[in-house]
Amino acid sequence: MLTLKALGIHVGDEVIVPSNTYIATALAVTYTGAKPVFVEPDIRTYNIDPSKIEEKITSNTKAIMPVHLYGQPCDMTPIMEIAEKYHLFVVEDCAQAHGATYQGQTVGSFGNAAGFSFYPGKNLGALGDAGAVVTNTKEIADKVRALGNYGSDYKYHHIYQGNNSRLDELQAAFLAAKLPHLARMNEERRRIADRYLNEITNPEIILPYVPENVVPVWHVFAVRTQKRDALAEYLAQHEISTNKHYPIPMHLQKCYEDLQIPEGSLPIAEEISATELSLPMFYGMTEEQISFVISVINGFQG
Repeated sequence: MLTLKALGIHVGDEVIVPSNTYIATALAVTYTGAKPVFVEPDIRTYNIDPSKIEEKITSNTKAIMPVHLYGQPCDMTPIMEIAEKYHLFVVEDCAQAHGATYQGQTVGSFGNAAGFSFYPGKNLGALGDAGAVVTNTKEIADKVRALGNYGSDYKYHHIYQGNNSRLDELQAAFLAAKLPHLARMNEERRRIADRYLNEITNPEIILPYVPENVVPVWHVFAVRTQKRDALAEYLAQHEISTNKHYPIPMHLQKCYEDLQIPEGSLPIAEEISATELSLPMFYGMTEEQISFVISVINGFQG
């Protein structure tokens, strides 16, 4: 929200967002008064499909917000080409992708700016709610800092109608201590994911697709199956916890009923919402735990 406001996004504008993501992405657009415009994902990667973006661009479109969902980088080359062609801002949502790379370049460094979440469950997590904006543009950085500090550029001098969105010192200290360990923790997640990818052989399970030019950080290991609820119950019976990201797509949430997007309008997002199941994925998983999850899943018959 702060980044979009810093870029001048306001009432009457439109921002391209993926139809398959956590609702916070769309809400950031809504909070500025602009309209989120949903674009379907690639069913293989769950990320926004660049080939579907141009058809949603209008004279009101001001920005594209690609989300590197589950720690899997978006296909940024065509996204940046489209943005340049139509003179659009690019604001990356990196909430789940700390340290992921696309063609050797770290996510969050492609667009005009990027937002990171440091919620405790993220790959780089604080002790509580926290986040950051990154950008190479001083003007954007200065405006975001001011907007997040009651619109103040210096004490008791307010140039914008801002918010109280500061990162407190305790969270900053905790994150600074964890940051040097991020690469090692991400590598551990990749090791777990490699075992899942190579050893889960159940034909009922659709495993994540990883393009050759990306290095994910596996914030979430998302599989799909038409027997999602049965699989979740079966795993729970074996004391294996799972999650569903996200069981109700954004356009069917009550808070967005004003957009009047009926069920069936975004079938890929709806398909993912109905079939996605997230398997255990966390730094510190033991070999025995990984093997147990794989063995139980391979034994699932639905």
